[in-house]
Amino acid sequence: MNTILKIVLTIGLFIVFQEISAQSKLIPSSEFETEIIDTLYSETLKEYREFWVKLPENYNPNSSVKYPVVYLLDGFSLKENLEEVYDNYWGHYLPHMILIGISNKTDRIRDLTTSQIKMRRGQAMDKETGGAENFTQFIEKELIPYIDNKYPTTPYRTLIGHSYAGLFTVNMLINHKHLFQNYIAIDPSLDWDNQKLLKEAKEKLRSENYEGKSLYVSLAAEQLHMWDEEITMENIMDDSSEFTLFARSIIDFSTFATSQKQSGLNVSWKVYNEDLHGTVPLPTMRDGLIFLFKWYQFKSPQKYNNPESTVEELVKLLEKQEEIYSTHFGYPFPPMIEELFSGYGYMNLQMGQPEKAFMFFKTNIDYYPNRASAYNSMADYYEAQGDFTNAIKQVKKAFEISGDDLYKKRIEELKGK
Repeated sequence: MNTILKIVLTIGLFIVFQEISAQSKLIPSSEFETEIIDTLYSETLKEYREFWVKLPENYNPNSSVKYPVVYLLDGFSLKENLEEVYDNYWGHYLPHMILIGISNKTDRIRDLTTSQIKMRRGQAMDKETGGAENFTQFIEKELIPYIDNKYPTTPYRTLIGHSYAGLFTVNMLINHKHLFQNYIAIDPSLDWDNQKLLKEAKEKLRSENYEGKSLYVSLAAEQLHMWDEEITMENIMDDSSEFTLFARSIIDFSTFATSQKQSGLNVSWKVYNEDLHGTVPLPTMRDGLIFLFKWYQFKSPQKYNNPESTVEELVKLLEKQEEIYSTHFGYPFPPMIEELFSGYGYMNLQMGQPEKAFMFFKTNIDYYPNRASAYNSMADYYEAQGDFTNAIKQVKKAFEISGDDLYKKRIEELKGK
C-alpha cells in the first residue's frame, strides 16, 4: 500500500490509510527486472552504444498497458537527476513512463554538435565535431525501433539534453520534429559555430508549424560572465563579448521562440539565478517535466475528495479526464493510473461510501483487466461488505493472472470466514 498512499497524499486526500494496509496485504512484489543496462551495435556509428532502461513501478510483462517514453542524453551521468524527479512526481504530475538513458561517453562532442568547426572560443578544436545527424540516425533508425520492439512503448516521446546535448535537443526539435513530442534543453550550447543553429531555428520558427510540440529551456545564471560581476540579466544583452555569448544565445533563442505564436510551439523558459551549468539539470528536469505535462495534472481533485460528490458526478469527471489524456497522447489513455483508482476506492471504503468505492474498484478493472492487484482490491471491497463468495472469485482471478501463491493463501483464508 506504500505506493497507493504516496499517490493519494500528493493530491491532498485526508484519509489516513492505517486499516488499508491490513486489508490490501497481498500486492506482490515484482519478480522481474525493472532496471536494465543494455548495449546496441550501431551500423550508423560503427560502434556499440550503451544505454539503460527503467520500467515503471507498476510494469507487468503480462499486461497490455503501454507507456510514453523519456529519452535522456548523457544518460549515465544524469541518471540520478531524472530518477529523482520522476520518482517524486509520477502519479498526479506525470504519467507512468519508461525512462531511457543514452550514453554519450564514447565521443560526446562528435555525437552532439550540429556542425563541424575548427576553432572554439579562440582555441583550436582538436576533437571531431558535427556528428549530430549521424547520432540522430542512430536514435531514429536503430535505438527507437529496438526499444519499441522490446518494451511496451507508445509514440509519445520526450527528449532531454544538457549543454551540448541541449544543443542537440533543440536541433531535434527544429530539424527532426517528427521523432519527439516534448523537448527539454538544459543550458543548451546555442553559441556553437557562431550561433549557426540559433539562426536556422529563427527561420524555421517563423515559417514552419510546430503544433503539438512543447519545449522547455533553462539558463543557469549564477555566472553569466566568467570574470565581470557587473554583468547581470538586466544588461547582458548589451554586452558583445565572447564571455557572454553562451548566455546571450539562450536568451535570444528563448525570447524569440516565445514570440512566435504562429508556430504553434508550446514553449517556456526560465533563468535559474542560483544555479551553475553543472547544477541546473536537476531543477530544470523538475520544472520542465511539470511544464510539459501540465495538461496531465489531475483536474478537480477536491471533487474526488468531497464526500458530497455523487457517483454520477465522479463518472463524468473520469470521462472528461480520459478525453484530455487521449487527446494529448493521441491514443486512448485511462483517466487514472491503477494506484489512484485503488486509492480512491479504499478512501471511500474508509468514509463509509461503498457505492463510490465499488465504482472506483470496478473502473480500475475495466481499464486494467490484466492487473492482479486490481482484482485483489475488488476482493477487499467484497470482503468489507461481508460478501466472501465474490471476494474469493476476485482473488481467484488475481491468482489466474499472476500465479502468485500469496493469492492462493488468501483464497484459503477467505474460505475460512
